[in-house]
Amino acid sequence: MNFRKIILTIFLIFLFSNRADAIKIGLITEAKNVKIASSVSAEIYDEYRKAVLYEIKPMKVYEIEPKGNQLGIVIDRELIGLGTNSIRIRPKEAGFLCVKRAWYRGDFVINNMGVGATLINDVPLEEYLKGVVPAEMPSKWNEEALKAQAIAARSYAVATRNAGKHASKGFDLVATTADQAYGGASAEKESTSKAVNDTKGIVLVQNNRVLPTYYHASSGGKTKVWNSGSSFLQSVPSFDSGTKKNGHGVGMSQHGANNLAKQGYNAYQILNYFYKDFKFAKLSDNWDL
Repeated sequence: MNFRKIILTIFLIFLFSNRADAIKIGLITEAKNVKIASSVSAEIYDEYRKAVLYEIKPMKVYEIEPKGNQLGIVIDRELIGLGTNSIRIRPKEAGFLCVKRAWYRGDFVINNMGVGATLINDVPLEEYLKGVVPAEMPSKWNEEALKAQAIAARSYAVATRNAGKHASKGFDLVATTADQAYGGASAEKESTSKAVNDTKGIVLVQNNRVLPTYYHASSGGKTKVWNSGSSFLQSVPSFDSGTKKNGHGVGMSQHGANNLAKQGYNAYQILNYFYKDFKFAKLSDNWDL
């Protein structure tokens, strides 16, 4: 069955609300300790008083542990109290932070919320996406499919943050497919970073609200919807027949997006095929919403 390509006008809408320079990703929750390192010299701040508590040396592992209702750092095998339950670890110059054998851009925030240590990557939105797209879609896939993935991932991230899904835990999203797979700077590839840069700030909106653009690996022939109340979701042939069904089947099929890109669809046409009743919008540089 042939499907006519859609001629699409991109609406560039600037939306404004509360300023948000970065997004917060929960990397570790309820841990007995966290081991971190920095590629350059970094400082540990009291997140409340903004005072420097300790300076950490480059390429050295440090262990942070809950100490009562606060946090401590292990120095010479002794747990030294930091006098706060929330710290921020920030490189003193351009560099990366490490946890669980992966490197990340931005800062780390570690909280003791009474049930163990929570480690959060506080990172600019566009830099976060550079660690998401290659974790969610093969970096060798068609450029237009990668761009569609970047826009979908950006929209999902902003919509999830706005919904406050994980607000009670102090972060916006988790780093797994429960939200979006995120590999930090260690996952970055040239092709996927280019897709993020080429679509900077572009999201899907409906009535000035950024949409949670669900996506999945493959539907096995046809996408589905979760409920009739989501007018931007629709059931359509997924262009991934012959590919084993993998995922919830709602929204954009990633295999389908790549197949459409091979047929000449651009990123915006791909998204307009899988979603409906929306406009494209462009966030401000501080991604005010």
